[in-house]
Amino acid sequence: MVTMVGRESDAKTLIKNLIQLEHDAIAAYDAVIEKLDDPSRAEKIRSFRSDHTQHLEELNRLAGTEHAYNPGDGSMKSMLTTGKLAFADMTGGDGAILKAMSTNETDTVTAYRNASENSTAPEAARPFFEKALADEERHKAWMDNAAAAA
Repeated sequence: MVTMVGRESDAKTLIKNLIQLEHDAIAAYDAVIEKLDDPSRAEKIRSFRSDHTQHLEELNRLAGTEHAYNPGDGSMKSMLTTGKLAFADMTGGDGAILKAMSTNETDTVTAYRNASENSTAPEAARPFFEKALADEERHKAWMDNAAAAA
């Protein structure tokens, strides 16, 4: 599923949607950590979850400075992201779980790439969007490699 997050036509909606995306990502990480058989993979996922928590903190700060609506918890999409993880767990162990997580990371990579290129984004937020994009690309690359090795 391709995300349109990051292409919003105003900064407030952009920030709101990124907050929802981060809540959904954190919910997916919470769902997967306990499902992984390999403790070292689970620890790596915990560190990636910490990145998402930091992203959320920065987005919450941006919401305050930009007077954007902060939606609080995740969206209905979190049921989709966590649901496919549960299915992956039933069908294929760590490899399938990490492949499912990689598809979630595709959305966050796309969202932050879009946000970093979005002309309506606050100029002061661009360095954060670029850092978050680099984090998400790193997460996705690790998940792809770990899934292939599992």
